[in-house]
Amino acid sequence: MLPEERLDRDALHARQIARLRELLAALQGRNPFYTRKLEGAGVTAASLRCPDDLARLPFTTKAELVADQATNPPWGTALTYAVDQYTRYCQTSSTTGTPLRWIDTNESWQWMLDCWKAVYRAARVPPGERVFFPFSFGPFLGFWAGFEAGAQAGLHVIPGGGMSSELRLAMIDATKPSVVCCTPTYALRLADVAEAQSPGWLASAGVRVIIVAGEPGGSIVPTRRRIEHAWRARVIDHHGLTEVGPVSFECWDAPGFLHLNEAEYICEVLEPGSDRSVADGERGELVITNLGRVAHPVIRYRTGDVVVRRREPCACGRTFARLEGGVLARVDDMVNVRGVNVFPAAVESVVREFGEIMEFRAVVRRQESLSSLAVQIEVTPTGDEAAVCARLTSQLRQAFGLTIPVAAVPLGSLPRFEVKGRRFVIESREPPGERLNP
Repeated sequence: MLPEERLDRDALHARQIARLRELLAALQGRNPFYTRKLEGAGVTAASLRCPDDLARLPFTTKAELVADQATNPPWGTALTYAVDQYTRYCQTSSTTGTPLRWIDTNESWQWMLDCWKAVYRAARVPPGERVFFPFSFGPFLGFWAGFEAGAQAGLHVIPGGGMSSELRLAMIDATKPSVVCCTPTYALRLADVAEAQSPGWLASAGVRVIIVAGEPGGSIVPTRRRIEHAWRARVIDHHGLTEVGPVSFECWDAPGFLHLNEAEYICEVLEPGSDRSVADGERGELVITNLGRVAHPVIRYRTGDVVVRRREPCACGRTFARLEGGVLARVDDMVNVRGVNVFPAAVESVVREFGEIMEFRAVVRRQESLSSLAVQIEVTPTGDEAAVCARLTSQLRQAFGLTIPVAAVPLGSLPRFEVKGRRFVIESREPPGERLNP
C-alpha cells in the first residue's frame, strides 16, 4: 500500500486541491474545450483555495463531448497538446449511444497504468504471479491498461484475445494462471463452458483471484457468489470508464465496497441532474475529476453511475471513501414500469439467486407512454421450467411490486457475451409474431 492511500482526510483534500490547481494551469490556453468552459465560469487555477471551490467549476457531460467530437472530428477540442504527441487510441463501447474516441500521450497513459496498479495491490497480486486476460483487445479500453500495468508491476501477463471460450480454457489449463481478468458475464460464460466440457475441473484449475470490471455484476451478491462458487476463487471488483480511467477498486478486507482512488481523482456524489451533494448513505450520481490525465482530462464529469458513498475507515487501512455495493445502477438505464423505477442490476440480483437459470434477458417494450417488462430465461436441463418460471415471477413481484411475465426459452437461444453483457433490451413496440407468456 502506498503512503497516499493512508492519508488522513485533511491531507488528502490538500493534495487534491494542489493537484487540481496544477491541472487547471496546464489546461488554460492549451486545451480549447476546457479553456472555454473555465473562462465562461470565471475560474482560474490561482482562484481555487479549498475543496469547496470545486463547486465553481462547470460540469462536463458525455453529450457535450460527443457533440464536440461531431463538430470537430475526429478528436474534438478537449486535447491539451498537439495531436502528433498522442500515442494511444481507445473508444467507449457505445452500449448507451455514440462512442467517444479517446486518445492519450505516453505520459497520460502511464498515469492510467499507475492507477491500475492500485487495483493489483488491493487484490493482493504480487510480482511473479500469472494473470490471464480472456479479453478481445479491441478498440475499447477494457483491460488494456490492466494488461500493461501488470507487465510493469512484474506480473506474467498472458493475452487471450481472438480465441474461443474452449481455447481460452485450454490456455488456463496449460499456463496455470492464478489470476483472471474479465467481465462478470464472461467469468460465468467460461464457467458454463468448462462445466459442460469437464464437470468440476474449473474449481481445481488453480485460479485464486478473478478481477472483474465492465459491469456491476462483481458487486451484485448473487452474481458474485455464483462466480466464486464455480471458480473457487475470490472475486475482486473494479470500476472505471474510458474517459475517466480506473477510478475504483475493491480491497481484500471489505467485499462489496469499492475504494475510490482519491489520491488521483476528486469524487463527488450529487443528486442526479443537480449540483446538490447527497449525504453519505444516500444514493447519488458519481461525478469525477481525474487529476493526472492532463493530455485528455475530464473535469466534474457526470458519469451517470448511481452509487452510495461511505467514508468510515476501512479495515485494510486505506482512508479513501468507498462505494457500498459498487455501482448500483446507471441514471440512463432506469425504466419506469407502471410507476415503478426498475434498474437492470436490481433485476439481475433477483435472477441470479436461481441456480437453475443459465442465462436471462429482460425485455422492455414501450408503447406510447407506457412501458412493460418481461423476462426470458434459459433453465438447466435438470430444472423444471414451469416451476422455475413460477418461483421467479413470485420473487420479482416481491422485489418490485409488479407482476412481470417470465418465459422459458430453449437452451442456447439467448446471446452470450465476452465483454459487457446486454441483457436489458428496450424495444419501441412488440415485434409481430413474438409474445412472452406469463
